Amino acid sequence: MKPLLDVRDLVTEFPIGGNQGLRAVDEVSFKLNRGEVLGLVGESGSGKSVTGFSIMGLVDKPGKVSSGQILFDGEDLATQSYEQMRSLRGRRIAMVFQDPMMTLNPVLRIGTQMTEAIHAHEKVSPSQARIRARDALGMVGIPSPEERLDAYPHEFSGGMRQRVAIAIALLHRPDLIIADEPTTALDVTIQAQIISEFQKLTEEQGTAVIWITHDLAIVSGLADRVAVMYGGRIVESGDITAVLEAPHHPYTRGLIRSVPSENSRGTRLAQIPGVTPSLSRMPEGCTFRTRCEHATDACRVRPGQFGNELDYHRCFHPFEEKLA
Repeated sequence: MKPLLDVRDLVTEFPIGGNQGLRAVDEVSFKLNRGEVLGLVGESGSGKSVTGFSIMGLVDKPGKVSSGQILFDGEDLATQSYEQMRSLRGRRIAMVFQDPMMTLNPVLRIGTQMTEAIHAHEKVSPSQARIRARDALGMVGIPSPEERLDAYPHEFSGGMRQRVAIAIALLHRPDLIIADEPTTALDVTIQAQIISEFQKLTEEQGTAVIWITHDLAIVSGLADRVAVMYGGRIVESGDITAVLEAPHHPYTRGLIRSVPSENSRGTRLAQIPGVTPSLSRMPEGCTFRTRCEHATDACRVRPGQFGNELDYHRCFHPFEEKLA
């Protein structure tokens, strides 16, 4: 089956002078089928969000996609013009940003913003557009949706604004949704409701989802596959159950063991030592080696991809046993 999205050796750079550039996304590759959810996991600064922005064509200048392909339904998004990308955004590809104010205009009523998003891609009557906007707000758990259409963003709490942003992303039932930490500001009950709506989209509409997060608990119950990022690279990729039960890469294993539920009551929380390195000071070879207790001199060489096209890791000393 031909994948809906096929990202091949994607490199996104931010120049710092001359021809030198900092690689925020470093030769990232993955595939996504219709109706499939990919969890893109990693700490802050690992390159997850920039990967999403690269796919959407929203990398701020002077940053740019310098090489690689982003094949969406067979078309390379990396070569599309601004007008071509604009026609795709919202209609076939949508993104939910971590900060809802990246989606919402503070001086326009919510209803105006939602109906304009509909009219940008479809010819429907104002009354039909308003009904769709109202129903979308109700879908994400906003009470009194008809009245809320006439409110401004500042009249909503942060969590409510995020729900509005999610509702806007769902308006056109797009083929692909990139969700960048979309439920971080929401309480557990609303989180569950939003996740349920995304699951319905994948099952009923065949929508594909890239769920960008650091929360492995959410990914474990939502995603079909997971890609773990560190230092701009995918260090492990595979079926969600297989990766969570028997992760090969030390970084993946450290992330899983850092989840509070994995720690016994009364014991210190497990943590990965150190911090994610700056893009300007990436270690040579394996970027995780300065934080890895299993690193050897072999790790000073950049590790290749061990495994197959979909299920692989980048580590010279992988774990083979299951997590205890």
